[in-house]
Parts: sequence; C-alpha cells; structure tokens
Amino acid sequence: MTYYTLRLILGDQLNANHSWLQDKDPSVLYVLMEILPETQYVQHHVQKVCAFFLAMRAFASQLQAAGHQVKYFQLDDPDNQQDFASNCQQLIELYSIQKMEYQLPDEWRVDQLLLSFCKGLAIPHQVYDTEHFLSTRNELADLFKGKKTYLMESFYRKMRVKHQILMEPDGKTPLSGRWNYDAENRKKMPANLGVPPTLAQYRDVEDILLMLEKMGVKTMGSIQTKHFNWPVTRAESLALLEHFVQIRLRAFGDYQDAMIDRDWLLFHSRLSFSMNVKLIGPREVVDACISYWQNNQQNVPFSALEGFVRQIIGWREYMRGIYWAEMPGFAQLNYFDHQAKLPSWYWTGQTKMRCLAQAVGQSLDRAYAHHIQRLMLTGNFALLLGVHPDEVDAWYLGIYIDALEWVEITNTRGMSQFADGGIVGTKPYVSSANYIHKMSDHCGKCHYDKSLRYGHQACPFNALYWDFYDRHADKLRGNPRIGMAYQVWDKIDAEERGKILAHADWIKTAVDSL
Repeated sequence: MTYYTLRLILGDQLNANHSWLQDKDPSVLYVLMEILPETQYVQHHVQKVCAFFLAMRAFASQLQAAGHQVKYFQLDDPDNQQDFASNCQQLIELYSIQKMEYQLPDEWRVDQLLLSFCKGLAIPHQVYDTEHFLSTRNELADLFKGKKTYLMESFYRKMRVKHQILMEPDGKTPLSGRWNYDAENRKKMPANLGVPPTLAQYRDVEDILLMLEKMGVKTMGSIQTKHFNWPVTRAESLALLEHFVQIRLRAFGDYQDAMIDRDWLLFHSRLSFSMNVKLIGPREVVDACISYWQNNQQNVPFSALEGFVRQIIGWREYMRGIYWAEMPGFAQLNYFDHQAKLPSWYWTGQTKMRCLAQAVGQSLDRAYAHHIQRLMLTGNFALLLGVHPDEVDAWYLGIYIDALEWVEITNTRGMSQFADGGIVGTKPYVSSANYIHKMSDHCGKCHYDKSLRYGHQACPFNALYWDFYDRHADKLRGNPRIGMAYQVWDKIDAEERGKILAHADWIKTAVDSL
C-alpha cells in the first residue's frame, strides 16, 4: 500500500474541526505517536501522561471511524522508534510517501525539531496553522514592535475589537461601557456558600499505567486507577463546558481568586486541558459563555462573564504571544540570579504551612490548582525563597495537567518568578501572610501564626517577604508599583529589621522541615 501525503498530528493538536479533517482523502495517512522523550523532558504528573495518551488514542479512533487513514504508535509498539523524525521517516519509506505535512507546534523545542527534520527530507513538506488560537504566533510581537514593554490590557482590547466579542453595535465600544471588571473579581469565599459538585467523567486507566511501568516512565503525583476524572474526548469536553456555563460561571468572577480548605475547584472551569490539547477551541468556549449570559442575565453578573472571557482571549493568547516573541532566550532569564533549590515538600505536600500543604497536596492528588494557588502560594513562596527559575519551571511544567511550555513558562518564569525582569508583569507578585489570609481560610488552621514576623511560630511568608525586598532593593526600590513596601520597611527600626532578616536566614536553612 502507498500513500501520497503523511500528516503528523501532535498530542496537543486534537482539533476535530481542523480543515484537514473535513474531507476524507484515501491518499493521506495521519500519524499520531506516543514517544518516550515526551514523557522525559521533565518528570510529569501521572495523570498528565494518562490524559494525553487517552486523548490521543480516542482522537485516532475517531479519525479512523470517520474514514481517515491513521497510523498510531503506542508507546510500547515494537516498531515505535521513540522519535518524531524516525517514526515519520519510517512511514515515508514504508508507504512511498511523496509529501510531508504538519501543523505549527506550540512549543519551541518541537518546532525546531520538526524544522530540522523537514529541512533534511528528500520530499517536499508543508506547514499549516493549527486553526485554534484567536491570534497568530507573531501578532503580539507585531502589535508592540518598537515599544519598550508589552501590556496585556492593550492586547486584550485589540482581541475584543478584532473578534467583536462583548462589543457594542458600533464595533468600537465595549459592552457595558467598561473593558475590564478585574477589581470586582477578588472576593473572599463566604464560609456558608456551597460549591457545586465536580462533573464525574470517570474511566479506568489501568492499561495505561501498566504500559508506563513496563516502559520505565517515571512520573509524580497520584491517580485513582478506576476513577480518572478528566475529559479526554471532544464530547466530554463539551459536556464539561456546558456544566461550567450553567453551574459555575455565575460565581466564577466573584471568587476566582479565593482559596478554601473544603474544596479544590470552587467555581473554576477545569477546561484548560481540553483547550490546550485543542479538543475545544477558545472561540466556542467564549461563545458558549456569552450565549448563556445573554439568556440568563439575572443570574450571571457581567463581571463574571468578562472575567472569564479575559482569561481566555486576553491572558491565554497574550502569554502565547510573549512566548513566540521572546523564545528561546526567555527560558534562560534569571533577573534576580536566584540559585536555591525547591523545598523537598513540593513533591510530597508534607509541610506545616497549611496553605502550601493544601496547594501542593491538591496538585499532587489532582494535577491541578487554580491560578491564585499557583501564583500566590507555590509561586510566591518559591520567589521569596530565591529558588532558581529552572527548578520552578520544571515543577510547574511537570505537575499540572494543562502545562505546555508556551503557557507554563511565561506564567511561571515571567509572571510568577519575575525572572524576566518585567517582560510579562510590571512588578513581582509577592505577599506576606496578610494576602493569603485575606483570600483564603487556610491561616485559621495553620501551625504558624500569620501575625508574627519572626520566631518559630511565625508564618514563614512574613520574614521571607521583607527579606526579598531587602536583598533586591537595588533592582526594585525604584519600581513605582512597589514603593509603598519600601516606605513601610524603612520605618521599621533597625533592631526589628535585623530580627526579621535573621529569621529569614534561618528559614532558608530549615526550609525542608517547615
């Protein structure tokens, strides 16, 4: 048997609506592959590896059922060369392929790998867009060309106008007269407010786990073998979208930054994995939310709708734009020259700090934490401690089911760790225990006292917070967004400052036992 065209579909390109798939061509062979290097570039959460392989297998089966010709390499197949290029070359020779095609990868390393492979091919090749994002790879770079800094709000407004999302009929004015409702979306979760149950989409993953063990794939985290609960098909993803829109969207805006002991999801959508592997697209997610709001305005505040839309068409697209504008150099940035290691309990959750035990433990159990847990708990502590951004990147990229480098590294090395010196954000996102207490109920049950700056009962965030500003004063004192912190620090008498800094030094030596 021969085929004319070989089309490679990567594990995060499971887009059933792609133009490739609208016609059935028996001369086209689609190839999807599970390969060891994709399980090894960092240590991944076991749920992340299972989700990718399940989603890829389901997608390949759906392509075959729809009449497409498909070659699928399972990780343990005898003919699997464990390499994108080698497997494609094998098929090119086996089936006398005359043309190679693939879609633009979203990760720089895979992009470079495929560019190199195709450059050496004896047959022509062609590259296509993934037809997923609302902006092009270079749109953000072009928008801010010649300017010193990027600004998410400017980009977000451009996306709103370009795609006419939440706009008045004139096409220029934002619906409701305001572009941004971020200030309304920072409420603490009331103790008596109920949280909807998680949508159950269980499946058995025992066969995948046995294969991973057989192939020696090392993972982190835990998994419920019989009750794996992440959507891995388009149908399941659409069901989860409907669940979010009808049940969670109304309270999403108010409590999107909240953190509580009794629930891990609150009103978040849990759609990030489905979107990042392209089972569903950003426009259909946004349109579903807007459609529901239009028919239920008495129950869904506009601030909740706008807050969610901003995350999808603003922040998500913005981070991708920065990734392609700044890579590969972005991955080497270390503005503060931080060198410390991540504490050992980032892999166990075993710490007496209640907030971090919750966030890390949840991440290990569920391969998920929401954006404030990532930014203001695990990320905040790592930044205050002075952890090397490579360590932080590897942890975030591995532990979260939705983590692909294009979205992970800009959020982690950029916004969370400020290792980029201000490319993504205008100031470091750090806090003492005060912010954590304001946005969560963790502090009331913690071993440490949120009000103390030093002493063995003092919350470690407090001393580390002031130590961070003190040791980086040469880089941060002139930042107009954080001048107030230095005004407070300067008013603390020298003896008190010395005790705070001494306690911070002790924390750094004893961090694994906190």
